[in-house]
Amino acid sequence: MLNKIITYSIKNKLIVGLFVVSLIGWGAYQVTQLPIDAVPDITDNQVQVITVSPSLGATDIERLVTFPIEQACSSIPGTKQIRSFSRFGLSLITIVFEDKIDIYWARQQISEKLQKVQQDIPPGTGTPELAPVSTGLGEIFQYVVRPLKGYESKFDAMELRTIQDWIVRRQLIGTPGVAEVASFGGKLKQYEISVRQDQLKSYGLTISDIFSALEKNNQNTGGAYIEKGPTVLYIRSEGLTVNIDDIEKIVVKQMSNGNPLLIRDIAKVQLGAAIRYGAMTYNAEGEVAGAVVMMLKGENSSLVVKRVKDKIAEIQKMLPEGVVIEPFLDRTKMVNNAIKTVETNLLEGALIVIFVLVFFLGNLRAGLIVSSVIPLSMLFAIILMNLFGVGGNLMSLGAIDFGLIVDGSVIVVEAILHRFAHSKHFRTLVSVNQGEMDEEVGKSTGSMIKSAVFSQIIILIVYIPILSLEGIEGKMFKPMAFTIAFAIFGAFILSITYVPMMAALFLNKKLNHKKNITDRLMIWLERSYQPFLKMVLKIPKTVIGVTVLLFFVSVGLLMNMGGEFIPQLEEGDFAVETRVLTGSNLNNTIESTQKATKLLLQNFPEVEKIVTKIGSAEIPTDPMPFEAGDMMIILKDKNEWTSAKSFGELSMKMTKVLEQVPGITVGFQFPVQMRFNELMTGARQDVVCKIFGENLDTLTHYAARLNQIIQTVDGAVDIYEEKVTGMPQVVIKYNRDGMAKYGLNVEDVNRVVNSAFAGQIAGQVYEEEKRFDMVVRLDGESRKSLADIQNLNITTANGMQIPLSFVAGIEEIEGVNQIQRENTKRRIIVGFNINGRDVQTIVNELQTKIGQQLKLQKGYTIVYGGSFENMTAAKNKLSIVVPIALFLIFLLLYFAFGSVKQGLLIYTAIPLSAMGGIMALWARSMPFSISAGVGFIALFGVAVLNGILLVTEFNRLKSEGWHDITRIVIHATKSKLRAVLMTALVPALGFIPMAISTGAGGEVQKPLATVVIGGLIISTLLTLFVLPVMYLLFEKGIKYLTMNKNASITILILLLFGQASFAQNKISLTAAIDTALKNNTALRASNLNVDYYKALRKSNVDIDKTLFDFGYGKINSFQNDNRILISQNIQFPSVYKSQGAINKSNLLMSELSKLTNEIELKSLVKNKYYLLLVLQNKKQLLMQADSIYSAFVTKANQRYNAGGADVLEKVTAESQLAQISNQLQTLTLSYENSINEFNYLLNSTQAFEPASVKLEILLAQLPDVYAVQQTPIVQMGAQKVVLAENQQKLEKGKLQPAFNVGYNSSTIIGWQPTTQGSESYFGSNHRFGAINLGLSIPIFSTAQKSKIAASKVQIEQNKLENIALQQQLNSNLKNLLNSYLQNKKLVMAYEKNTLPNAVLLIETAGRKMNAGEITYLEWVMIINQAIQIKSEYLNYIQQLNENAIELEKLTATK
Repeated sequence: MLNKIITYSIKNKLIVGLFVVSLIGWGAYQVTQLPIDAVPDITDNQVQVITVSPSLGATDIERLVTFPIEQACSSIPGTKQIRSFSRFGLSLITIVFEDKIDIYWARQQISEKLQKVQQDIPPGTGTPELAPVSTGLGEIFQYVVRPLKGYESKFDAMELRTIQDWIVRRQLIGTPGVAEVASFGGKLKQYEISVRQDQLKSYGLTISDIFSALEKNNQNTGGAYIEKGPTVLYIRSEGLTVNIDDIEKIVVKQMSNGNPLLIRDIAKVQLGAAIRYGAMTYNAEGEVAGAVVMMLKGENSSLVVKRVKDKIAEIQKMLPEGVVIEPFLDRTKMVNNAIKTVETNLLEGALIVIFVLVFFLGNLRAGLIVSSVIPLSMLFAIILMNLFGVGGNLMSLGAIDFGLIVDGSVIVVEAILHRFAHSKHFRTLVSVNQGEMDEEVGKSTGSMIKSAVFSQIIILIVYIPILSLEGIEGKMFKPMAFTIAFAIFGAFILSITYVPMMAALFLNKKLNHKKNITDRLMIWLERSYQPFLKMVLKIPKTVIGVTVLLFFVSVGLLMNMGGEFIPQLEEGDFAVETRVLTGSNLNNTIESTQKATKLLLQNFPEVEKIVTKIGSAEIPTDPMPFEAGDMMIILKDKNEWTSAKSFGELSMKMTKVLEQVPGITVGFQFPVQMRFNELMTGARQDVVCKIFGENLDTLTHYAARLNQIIQTVDGAVDIYEEKVTGMPQVVIKYNRDGMAKYGLNVEDVNRVVNSAFAGQIAGQVYEEEKRFDMVVRLDGESRKSLADIQNLNITTANGMQIPLSFVAGIEEIEGVNQIQRENTKRRIIVGFNINGRDVQTIVNELQTKIGQQLKLQKGYTIVYGGSFENMTAAKNKLSIVVPIALFLIFLLLYFAFGSVKQGLLIYTAIPLSAMGGIMALWARSMPFSISAGVGFIALFGVAVLNGILLVTEFNRLKSEGWHDITRIVIHATKSKLRAVLMTALVPALGFIPMAISTGAGGEVQKPLATVVIGGLIISTLLTLFVLPVMYLLFEKGIKYLTMNKNASITILILLLFGQASFAQNKISLTAAIDTALKNNTALRASNLNVDYYKALRKSNVDIDKTLFDFGYGKINSFQNDNRILISQNIQFPSVYKSQGAINKSNLLMSELSKLTNEIELKSLVKNKYYLLLVLQNKKQLLMQADSIYSAFVTKANQRYNAGGADVLEKVTAESQLAQISNQLQTLTLSYENSINEFNYLLNSTQAFEPASVKLEILLAQLPDVYAVQQTPIVQMGAQKVVLAENQQKLEKGKLQPAFNVGYNSSTIIGWQPTTQGSESYFGSNHRFGAINLGLSIPIFSTAQKSKIAASKVQIEQNKLENIALQQQLNSNLKNLLNSYLQNKKLVMAYEKNTLPNAVLLIETAGRKMNAGEITYLEWVMIINQAIQIKSEYLNYIQQLNENAIELEKLTATK
């Protein structure tokens, strides 16, 4: 069949040529239609359900909204996972489906479930809505709407948001391929009716009356029509409000005097803004408005971005002068960078392949014919890519190796050239005619086409298992497998049609039998290779032994290599996850991020602009609290960088600079990667530790402990601990008895509270096409404090108005911040990014430390997500896919050769190639990744091709009558050396551009290319020697192994030996602790101590120096002989193992010491912080006393001058004032000293003092008596025992024997007897070798046994010291608990009774003294008593705080 196609193609050149021209034309058109993106969309098939309910807290959202929706959607077929996020005012549920489920069917099912579940959600709570049909790659375009310089005063945040919503968004939303445009930032314009409570009360009105009046006076209607003659007149009214003046004139009620009461009489009507949940800033210039353009799932991103850009250019013309739409995150940049890398790699790879082909073939025309297959097969692949819906991206196009594609064509053309060069028939001919050329090309191609087809089928076969991959790895690598399969299929068709036709038509008809440079090079290589091969064939056991040894070495390297999922793709910009303190308001976050932005713009010229998105967008698919923001750092081209050379280095330097901003934490990632992580795992970090459990306080405690453990893991950066509590809240608890007394119900009171503070919509105001909400709420001055809530007027059933505090208790507490759930179970996450290490080794180290240091209660579990979860899933699938690929290769080999023996012989190329791939990864310090795994799959297919060529040639010679197996091997390897080298080098060198690529996306391609290059080079070198040896072994049997033993041993030893070669700034407590941990010198010294022991980790195997000895003289005879000795001493293996255990113990102790120092530092900072707060209050108390006595001195002087008082009263007043003044000076000095000590701990370039917070520390829960068992100091005591035990094992190990291995070679010049009984003369060129093996036994071991006995004593001493330490800590804990409870009781007693009495004493004493009811001496005594009470209260506060801080330190709870 194939031969007929070849013959037809050669005879009908025109038809084949027309088909090729058609392929070029159709392929060129298909290139323009190919969807282009940077990477495949690997996000899950998922739907998000969003419910906005501004009036509910996190626990209520979870209970009333999230839970019912989760339960309803759990029964939908094909559901894989359900994640939920409940926060104040928002529920976000992500339902992940299997990939086979149609997304629109899934959305329909969810919509039906939501209609049913709506009945279970309380009215007014919120309406669940589906998020846009988009994916992780859907956020294709982000822009800001900002004023130009000079127009800032004309366009504020409200005006910009109005322009965005009513001009920009309205035009963009209809763009084909756009799913949604989510507005962000600015202020949403509203018409605000700010009601004054006092006015309402004076007129006997309620907020409900205001609503009623607004609703009745803001509507249009019609009155049908009237007939007027032959026509009709339609009737309609215009009663809609259109401006502020219309609203102000609305009548609320008619007064008793007949005058109307208007809205303006009881409220202020003004333009206001909706309650904000997000903001957007541009550079350091303040707030702007903007939006995120989301692409519809399945669309062509390049095409949609182009449409969006065109549309924005049109919209820009419609905007007012001075307003500009400026994109800041454009997918085109990432796509262009990735495609540029692809183009560069493909072009460079093609040029390398062409050069190698031309060079090895030694014929320019032949090289160009084979090279022309490259573009033609690519056009064929692109046609099929469009047909099967495979897009063009970094994975589908970037992993193509043209060397693989042209492999079949190479075999065909090389066979044609070989026939013309080596056939006896053509040695005497000078030229051939076209007919002879056609005939010979047909014969040559027909003879080798089976090998060519078979090689291409094998490469195709190994890619088939990749198509079975599912999930993220399937979406990542399936496009690559499809594209390569399409290209190879196209190359196969071309190799049996186009290549024979072109060879017959364009190869030179004049035969040239002169040797060219390639021929001369190959002759030199053959002459160099043959002697080595002959030598290797004489030592089969050595060759096999060394190969097996190298295989096990490579397996050992693989086991210790570490692993990661997929290397990160450099997208060209940074997405910085920025967080400030939990509970911070929007303005505080804006201020902190603006400071950070300013620092980055000042210090890094690489930054083009910075846009920060804070909080949530209008469509909260990516919900963030007020304290969190995404800082998008748009960078210039990498060629323009000056501060750093890589993204990793730049992010480290930026992180260092941002440490100057107090209280801010940052995590650097790439924009799309961060969004991928969030959508796939629910968190943004590379590795996410998810703790599952029920109780939020327990989850918070475990998360804090886990955070401390992660901090000890080298390479874990940007650690994020989810804060589920700590949200400041004002809680209104209704008093049922009080409400019953006044005839109130909860619904009515809730509506008043909601309207007063959140505001409720009473209608809309229309400005032409624009529509804005009309909102009623209290005026701004009545919405600022807790007292305003307490004094909110509530109308009772009988019309009387009472304060809210009459029927409810109102208090400020720290409540639940947010709750996350996964598959209906609560969870808390602690995530971190990775820098300088791989995922596998970091998680392995972390799991070990967690197992030792964190004991979870029953019902609480830790699951590792993020890249580690993806990597584990992908490895499990590869463990199935790779064996399938290997089995298919063997099956093909068996069918091709009809022999299990020869199939296994060729199969040896697979472990040989695997060795090369592993060693190449190890040499480049790359961890094993899924990219590398796919590289191994591709490698195995190519590696067997060399074996096929050699074994096919062995069989051909044998079938022609050759009987000497050794001669067959030597001749076949010589004749096929060129083909073997070309088959290996063409694909290997074609991957070089990918292996050394520094462009965007090169990180993903490097492991794959490295594996293929290393595997092919090593396997080719080994195949040229190992496969001939294995062939002789299979043919001759076991007798082949009985070779020269001395030669084998000598080579083996040599191989083994070679293998062995100043103004005070306010700072919060959290920010202060954070600053101290970053800057404190003593703590940094502890970090260096950890680094010191980390550097010693590999010092346990300290093998002694190798001895080289040379002797010359009369050693063995009367002649001058020479002797060479090489020897090596090796300790018993347990010695090295014990030394490693000691190093590990020292490292763990240094980490525990560092953790102890951190806890001590936190305790010192906290102690000083609260001491300064107490001193501030004492200063205020003394200032109050100074004010009281200053007034007393003034009055006493007046009374003395008027004769109403004696000198004793005057002197007493002045003495008291002087005493207060002295105390104030002493206190001021103490405060300054404490400030200096506080700033010494912080070690910052700025001077700080505490910000005002609650004065006393009240522990949320008291530690139990066993709390000290898990503290670092106790663990360090236990580790000392382990260290002593390891030291004892080391001393015992030294009693074991040591080994000595050596080799000596010497001459024995002179006549020596031989085994035949005669004598032979041995000169200096004859050497005699021997292996030395020695054993060192410790016969005199008394001293060593003494050390062992001493180490045993040391173990017992350390155990007793640890027990004593625990007893002391437990005793201290009990004493501290007693003191804390006593001081807490005293503080509460003072706050409840004593302090109010002191205030009453001061007021009463002043009043009675002025009335003359008490003397001045009695007044002085009462005032001093009151001041003393307040001073004692502050002292008890200080003692309470010290107890609480010491408890936290002792139990390491914070």
